[in-house]
Amino acid sequence: MTSHAIVDTGGSRSFPVPHAFLDGAAPHGEVTVYVGAGAVAAYRPDPTRKAILVELGTECLGEATGEGAGLEGSNTLGFARFRLGDGEPSDLVELVRQPATDPAAIEVATAMFETAGLQVSVCADFAGRILDRLIRPYYNEALTRLDEGLATAADMDLTVKLGLGYPEGPIELLERTGLHHHHDVTRALFETYGTRHYAPARRAVVARRRADREAGE
Repeated sequence: MTSHAIVDTGGSRSFPVPHAFLDGAAPHGEVTVYVGAGAVAAYRPDPTRKAILVELGTECLGEATGEGAGLEGSNTLGFARFRLGDGEPSDLVELVRQPATDPAAIEVATAMFETAGLQVSVCADFAGRILDRLIRPYYNEALTRLDEGLATAADMDLTVKLGLGYPEGPIELLERTGLHHHHDVTRALFETYGTRHYAPARRAVVARRRADREAGE
């Protein structure tokens, strides 16, 4: 089995608590894994590694590796366990590849995460990857419909749970995990893509401003 070494830059959203993937690390592995909020800044290319993994937030892997006419790619991949706000990280790892990423590196990275009990989806290098690009417009629409008085938050949540079988409705889920976090993600996507679907909903803007004010008190 391929060994991996961890470079911990602090504040990892993918691995905020001990996990089998971290516990299985070696001092000097064949794969280098940068985890934490400073992973992109700490990244250093090394063609001798079987793979290099860089934990991402909302940014593109290209911010670490650079890009070149759509031909970028190496043994380096980005990754993030999907996590909604302050909720627990899911078991899904979104593994980010570039156009010319080494297929062998993808295979090695996928096997490492799966061995640690995680599930892997491979995606192209887009800000927000798969899940955030799919679900953030849905949350924004729910918040906007609440503002418009379509229904109460309780009724909208109940409708989604009964009609679609979701364990939580959109409003209660966002409020439980931190509505201000939703603002931060959607704002980053809106700045990247510029489409109205990613523009932070009014309630998310208010939540972020309140959080900032409370943090400054």
